[in-house]
Amino acid sequence: MRTPRYTEMVNFYRTVFNASTAFENESLTFLTYDDEHHRFAFLNAPGLADPAPGTAGVHHIAFTYDSIGELVVTYERLAEGGIHPVWCTNHGTTTSMYYRDPDGTQLELQVDNFETIEEIERFLTTQDFMENPIGVDFDPAVLASRFHSGEPEEALKRRTPMGPRSFDETVKIR
Repeated sequence: MRTPRYTEMVNFYRTVFNASTAFENESLTFLTYDDEHHRFAFLNAPGLADPAPGTAGVHHIAFTYDSIGELVVTYERLAEGGIHPVWCTNHGTTTSMYYRDPDGTQLELQVDNFETIEEIERFLTTQDFMENPIGVDFDPAVLASRFHSGEPEEALKRRTPMGPRSFDETVKIR
């Protein structure tokens, strides 16, 4: 990623992903969160202008966690550090929390709501999904509380039908 907010971007991604630094100098940083040599590369570009509103570009990048517990623990860790989601929704296929990095790119931290692709494909043909392919918004603090009270993961990931919904301001399309 090329950025005029070099330090802020490196710190944000290091924090969100508990990433370690594989290489860093005043111009370039490589971060990783697993055995790969790097997952993120940042290029310091101090004079770079922000993209104009309403222009084409990346809407979001998704990262999947293994369980709702991992998603909740990540939400709590980030909230303690002052990083809060900009939108939380149960798409039906995933339970998702969207964050915005210092340059404005959204990251979707998610957990799959079904165990198999066949279950996902069945859900995509339901009346509920046809009426509302966007999702049902939720409060992440409430989800965390339900998780810590011992509510089963299946119940936490279940989407409550809400009727028709289309793209609107809450979807945060920029």
